[in-house]
Amino acid sequence: MRLGATIPNFSANTTKGPIKFYEWQGDSWCVLFSHPADFTPVCTTELGRIAVHDHEFKKRGVKVLAHSCDKLKSHSDWVADIKSYCLDIPGEFPYPIIADDTRELAVKLDMIDEENKNNEDEAMTVRALYIIGPDHKLKLSMLYPASTGRNVDEILRVIDSLQITSKLKVIATPANWTPGTKVMILPHVKDEELTKLFPKGVDRVSMPSGKSYVRTTEDY
Repeated sequence: MRLGATIPNFSANTTKGPIKFYEWQGDSWCVLFSHPADFTPVCTTELGRIAVHDHEFKKRGVKVLAHSCDKLKSHSDWVADIKSYCLDIPGEFPYPIIADDTRELAVKLDMIDEENKNNEDEAMTVRALYIIGPDHKLKLSMLYPASTGRNVDEILRVIDSLQITSKLKVIATPANWTPGTKVMILPHVKDEELTKLFPKGVDRVSMPSGKSYVRTTEDY
């Protein structure tokens, strides 16, 4: 799915009961992430670590929704395994897992790999992770092969970036940015606007080209 695309509304059965996506999401941010199958080792670590960090997602006003192409009973049995493996998950497993054994939703959300997309028997759901804004639009996607697990710290970092830049639309976050470090001012912001927009001050970087396009300011 392309950035800015509207995530289609859908109904699904989950480990926490049936949902209608738009109603379930409400006006929150959402992380929707998919898995090839239940009882797979890398997926087990991913769902476990995201569950451990559930409080970090809640702190940011983000709802978490997992997806795997298996039946609901399989999901429930898998959750027991995940909790056994990740002993630091506090209390009840915190977020729902969608049951999609027909792969219908995986196809609708463009989560099938290119090589097997037309092979119903072997089509694998990629490790797609979509960060969805309160307007139900896709703000960021990460696509991983089945061989590579996701990094929860990176997921949280990009959520922080998306949220700060959605509030202050004249900034962007540079490479390796983390909350509390400097942000970059977008090139279309005129010099005469800087004092009003950025009272904490602006640093300009001198470039050999003579163009003044690298400007930074304190994190807001």
